[in-house]
Amino acid sequence: MAFVEPVVLESGHVRLLPLSLEHEAGLRAAAQDGQLWTLRVTSVPEPDETLAYIKTALQTDNRFAFAVTDSVSGEVMGSSSYHDILPAVKRVEIGYTWYAARYQRTHVNSTCKLLLMTHAFETLGCHVVGWRTDNFNFESQRAIERLGAQKDGIIRGHALRRDGTIRDTVMYSMRAGEWPEAKAQLLYGLNKTRP
Repeated sequence: MAFVEPVVLESGHVRLLPLSLEHEAGLRAAAQDGQLWTLRVTSVPEPDETLAYIKTALQTDNRFAFAVTDSVSGEVMGSSSYHDILPAVKRVEIGYTWYAARYQRTHVNSTCKLLLMTHAFETLGCHVVGWRTDNFNFESQRAIERLGAQKDGIIRGHALRRDGTIRDTVMYSMRAGEWPEAKAQLLYGLNKTRP
């Protein structure tokens, strides 16, 4: 039995479905909204690379990818994943997260993270949930910090960006003991902004 099993997670109008080839057209449309692949600090695929992006996500052993969808319309709003899954120490990271431009800075990201973190801590029994982001992706860093995650440090010269430059990676984490307060804060914020 795998540590992370296929699951559907849902709250309000946000539904996370296990990513599949059937999500290609929706994911392509989401990426095109705002031409997100042009941002050098993200992993958003170019429209013609959407199928390859999905196949890579499905074939990566320590990654479990989700399509983030609208539960009413079925529209694909973006994608997020558990990755760097370490069953022996009960740790997952949440990443490869991106949304169509029209869903950025809405309740969608907070709801998605609430679902993923709740599942990680309360169902999988994770001791730690982690995040990582490009040192120049300041919006992502602020979003991770708003979740209540703690900055662990920076790994210098850690990965290649799509433009061939080498990035430093900012690492964050949250321990299980920190989750109840972070969850309460997330729910409080969502109840103030949810449509």
